[in-house]
Amino acid sequence: MAAVSLRLGDLVIAIKPFFSPPFILQIVNPPKDLKKPRGKKCFFVKFFGTEDHAWIKVEQLKPYHAHKEEMIKINKGKRFQQAVDAVEEFLRRAKGKDQTSSHNSADDKNRRNSSEERSRPNSGDEKRKLSLSEGKVKKNVGEGKKRVSSGSSERGSKSPLKRAQEQSPRKRGRPPKDEKDLTIPESSTVKGMMAGPMAAFKWQPTASEPVKDADPHFHHFLLSQTEKPAVCYQAITKKLKICEEETGSTSIQAADSTAVNGSITPTDKKIGFLGLGLMGSGIVSNLLKMGHTVTVWNRTAEKCDLFIQEGARLGRTPAEVVSTCDITFACVSDPKAAKDLVLGPSGVLQGIRPGKCYVDMSTVDADTVTELAQVIVSRGGRFLEAPVSGNQQLSNDGMLVILAAGDRGLYEDCSSCFQAMGKTSFFLGEVGNAAKMMLIVNMVQGSFMATIAEGLTLAQVTGQSQQTLLDILNQGQLASIFLDQKCQNILQGNFKPDFYLKYIQKDLRLAIALGDAVNHPTPMAAAANEVYKRAKALDQSDNDMSAVYRAYIH
Repeated sequence: MAAVSLRLGDLVIAIKPFFSPPFILQIVNPPKDLKKPRGKKCFFVKFFGTEDHAWIKVEQLKPYHAHKEEMIKINKGKRFQQAVDAVEEFLRRAKGKDQTSSHNSADDKNRRNSSEERSRPNSGDEKRKLSLSEGKVKKNVGEGKKRVSSGSSERGSKSPLKRAQEQSPRKRGRPPKDEKDLTIPESSTVKGMMAGPMAAFKWQPTASEPVKDADPHFHHFLLSQTEKPAVCYQAITKKLKICEEETGSTSIQAADSTAVNGSITPTDKKIGFLGLGLMGSGIVSNLLKMGHTVTVWNRTAEKCDLFIQEGARLGRTPAEVVSTCDITFACVSDPKAAKDLVLGPSGVLQGIRPGKCYVDMSTVDADTVTELAQVIVSRGGRFLEAPVSGNQQLSNDGMLVILAAGDRGLYEDCSSCFQAMGKTSFFLGEVGNAAKMMLIVNMVQGSFMATIAEGLTLAQVTGQSQQTLLDILNQGQLASIFLDQKCQNILQGNFKPDFYLKYIQKDLRLAIALGDAVNHPTPMAAAANEVYKRAKALDQSDNDMSAVYRAYIH
C-alpha cells in the first residue's frame, strides 16, 4: 500500500487486528510527558465520541474520507455503520456552524454600523446618564462591602475540597488553547452515563503532589481488612477522593467501556506474560495497545504468533521470560497449572532472582497462592496475586476488575499495566485474600447462572414464553448485562465460550472447600455445583457457562 500522508486533526479508521469492527479516530497531540512507543512510526489518536486515547501504528490507520466506502462494504455490522453516521453528522454540524458563523459575523457588523448611526446621544443625555450611574455606584458601595464580608464567611464555612475546586486555576469545562481545535463531542452514551453517579466524583490532585498520566476512568483501591467496619478505601496513584459520608457509597463504576483506557503512560519496565487463553489474550492485546514492552509465552506456541506480529517478543520458556523481564504476569486455568508453571521444568522459579517480580492472575485457592508466594520470596523475588473478575469480552475491552494482594510496592509498580487491562483494581492486603475474594465472587456468579437456567427451563415446561420472562427480568431489579447476555445465549442456542463452564465449576468447588475450611455452610453453591457437574457429564465443559441450561433439558 502506498504511503499516505497523515497530519494532526485528520479523521482516520483503525483497521484489524485489534479493532473489529474498525474504530474511527482523530489524530491529536499527545500529552507532553507521554512517551512515544519504540519501534515503528505511531500516531497518538483519540477514539471518536469518547475520551479514550492510544498510540496506533501508522500501517493500521487509513484516511477516513478516502476509505469510508470501502470499509462500509467490508464491515456490514450495525455498530460500524452507526459510527460512520455519527461522524458524518458531526461533520455536517461543524460545516453548518462555520457557515452560520460567517453569516452572523457579517450581519452583526451591519447591525452595529446602523445602530451607531441611529443612536448617537447628545451631550445632555450623556451627562444625565453619567449622573445616574454615579448615584447607583455610591448607593451600592455599602452593599458591596456587606456582600464581600458575607462572601468571606461563606468561604470559611465551605469544605477544603470545595475551596480547592474553586481556587483551581483551570476553569472547568474549558480545554487549554492548544487542544481547543482538536476537541470532539462525547457520544451520547458517555454523556448520559457521566451525568449519573460518576458526576459526583472529582479528581483532586494537590499542588504539591501532581498526578501524572491521570486516567479518570480507572480506579486503584487499597482495602485494609484490619480496619473497623466503617470501610475506608484509600486511593493511591490517582488521589481519588471518596467521601463515604457525603455519597453513601464506597464503590465507583467506570463510565463507559469505550472510555476506560484513556491516556496511559506505560511503565518502562519490561513485562512478561505467561498464558494466552481467553483472558490472557485480551490482557496482552491491551498491554501492547497501550505501549508496553511485552514478552509472551504459551504452552501452545502458535498462540503467540499474532502477538509477535504486533510487537511482542517471544520467550522460549517461562524461566527465560522471568529472567529477561522485570515483572512477569501469569494467567492459567487452575491450581495444578499454576503450580506446574512455577515449579515445573524450566519453570518460573528457575528464572527468579533477587528483585524479579511475579504476578499470578489465575483464579486458584488461597493455599496454592500462599505456597507459590513463599517459594518466590524465598529466592529473593517479589510476589503479587491478582486474579481478575470478568470474561473474554471484558478482557478484550480492558474492563476487567483486578483483585490484588501481597507486595504493595509491586501493586503500585503494576499501575500502568492494570490500567491497560482493567477498569478497577483493589488491593486486599496479605497474600490469600484476593484468592478468597475471587472465589466468593465467582461462587455468586455461578450460582446466579444456574438459577437463570433453572428459571428459563421452568418457564418452558409450564408453557410460558422464555423471551417474555427475559423481558420482565430486564425491566426489574435483576436487570444486568450479565443476565441479558446469558439469557440471549440460551435463547439463541449459542454457547461459544466467554467463560468456560469447566472453570466456573472449578471455582464453585474451590469456594465450597473454602466454606468447609471455616465450617461455613454453602448449600446454594453446593446445589449449583451439582448442576454444573451434570452439564460437564453432557460434554459441555468447553462451552460457555450458560450451557448449564442443557443440564436441565436432558
